[in-house]
Amino acid sequence: MEIYKEFSFDSAHFLPNVPDGHKCKNMHGHTYRLRVFIKGPIDPQLGWIMDFKELKDALSGVIDQLDHQLINDIKGLENPTAENITSWIWTQIKPLLPLLFKIELYETPTTGVIYYGD
Repeated sequence: MEIYKEFSFDSAHFLPNVPDGHKCKNMHGHTYRLRVFIKGPIDPQLGWIMDFKELKDALSGVIDQLDHQLINDIKGLENPTAENITSWIWTQIKPLLPLLFKIELYETPTTGVIYYGD
């Protein structure tokens, strides 16, 4: 079974490696939506895979690092494409969430990345 929790954060970024004239070379912002999926067996005593509060607590540090920040200033995110941001988030939270199955990062309501880890 899978469970998920959704988070959002507002951040600015620019893409330094795109060609001159590309609109994403300029600084701009997004309201990102992040879904974190946990997969595992239901604990027979507790009746859940994981406490949603525990999941929220595991993400709080990462969300705090990203929210209302210029993502380019975060070490490891100097080229903050949606793919690179998603991979970076995975690297930050995987040690805290052994049952982490996948994450989805929506840069806009209609575009995003799905990541299952390495």
